[in-house]
Amino acid sequence: MIAQEVKNFIEKYRLSQPFIVAFSGGYDSMCLLDVLYKSGYKVIAVHLNHNWRGNESDSEEKNCFEYAKMRGIEFYSEKLSDNIDKTETAAREARYEFFRRCAEKFNSQVVFTAHNFCDNAETVLYRIIKGTGTAGLQGISEKREIFYRPLLKVSRDEIEKYCKDNNLRPNNDSSNNDITYKRNLIRKKLIPLMKDINPNVIGAINSLSQIAKEDFENKNEQKYFVRNLLKENFIDYDKKKIDDICEFINDNKKSKSGKTISLSDNLYLFVSNKDIKVIEKSLKSDIEVKIKSVGEYKFDKYIFSLKNFEGNEFKYPKDSEYRAFVVFDKIDFTLRYRKNGDTIQPLGMQGKQKLKKYFNEKKIPNYKKDFIPLLCKNNEVMWAAGCGINDKLKVIDKPTHIICIESC
Repeated sequence: MIAQEVKNFIEKYRLSQPFIVAFSGGYDSMCLLDVLYKSGYKVIAVHLNHNWRGNESDSEEKNCFEYAKMRGIEFYSEKLSDNIDKTETAAREARYEFFRRCAEKFNSQVVFTAHNFCDNAETVLYRIIKGTGTAGLQGISEKREIFYRPLLKVSRDEIEKYCKDNNLRPNNDSSNNDITYKRNLIRKKLIPLMKDINPNVIGAINSLSQIAKEDFENKNEQKYFVRNLLKENFIDYDKKKIDDICEFINDNKKSKSGKTISLSDNLYLFVSNKDIKVIEKSLKSDIEVKIKSVGEYKFDKYIFSLKNFEGNEFKYPKDSEYRAFVVFDKIDFTLRYRKNGDTIQPLGMQGKQKLKKYFNEKKIPNYKKDFIPLLCKNNEVMWAAGCGINDKLKVIDKPTHIICIESC
C-alpha cells in the first residue's frame, strides 16, 4: 500500500513538517501529494513551469493549481526565463535551485520528489551505458541533502493504478514521448527490448542497485573502522594505507587460521574468519629448558611445574587446557617453542601428524603458533599447552604426574 510505504519512510528518517512537494502534476508527483494530503501531513505543493511547451506548460501549471486549490493545499509556482538553455541538465539544475529557494521560503527542511522504482532502474541503466563506476550503480539515493524520495520502492504501475482508483487527473507531459531525450529512449525503446530477455528486468536492475548500495555502505563502514583503528594505535595513515588494509581484510576474512599485515614497527593487524585485532610484533624465542625431574621451571614468561600425582582419584579442573594429568615412565623432556619437523600423536589417534596440521585443525591463529609452550621429546610434542596432550601420555588407570603452566 503506497500510503503505508510513505508513512514508513517518514518515520524512518524522523522527518518534521511542513513538507515541500515537488509537484509537476504528473502521475508520480500527484500520487505522492495526494497520499500525503490524505494522510494528514502539512504539505506545500511547489511547481516550476519550464516554459518549454508554451500553452501546454501553462495548462499543466493551471491543473496543478486547481488540484491544490480544491484540497486547500498551499501552492506556489514560478516560470523559468526564456534565457535558460533548453537541455535536460539545465532544466534539472534550475528545478533543484527552485526547490531550495522554496524550502527556505516556507521554512522547511524536507523536499519530497516523486522518483519511483522504475525511475531508479532507468537511472542505473543510463549510468551503465555512460560508463559509470561502481558507485553509480547505487542509482537514486533515498536521501540527499534536504531531498527525500519516498516512492523509490513503488512501481509506476502501482502509481498509475492509485491515480485511476482515486479519480485523479495528472498532467501528461508530451515531451515524455520524445526519444531524443536519452532517458525517454531508455524507457520507450531499450527496456521493452530487455524485457524480451527478462520480463522482470526492472526488478533485476533494482536488485543490482541494492547490492551496489550495500557494498558501498560496507566499504565506507570498513574504511571508518580501519581509520579509527589506526588512530587509536597512534599510527600515521593516508588513503593508500587505508585502502591496502581494507583489501587485506577482504582477502583474508575467510581464513581459518588467519593472516597478519604490518601496521607499524611493532604492531600487526590479524585477520581471520572469526577475529580482527591489533597484535604486538614479537620475535620467536629459541629458549629451551630441560625437564629432568619434578619441580618448577622458569620458561620465558611462564612458570612450568611438574608434580607427582598423590591420590587415588583425580578430576580435571576448569583450567585443564593448561594443566594435565599424565603418565610418565621416565622424566626426560625439553620445554620449548615449535620447530620445523615437529610432530604429535593427538590423543585418541594411532599415528603421528605434523604439528602444523594439528594446529590448523585446532584453528590456532597463525600469530599464536610460535608462542605456544611445548613439552617435547626430541622432535615429538608430548604436550602443547592450551591445545592437548600426546596419546602416549594418556591416563588409563591413574596418572603418575601433573603438569601445569602459568604466566609469571
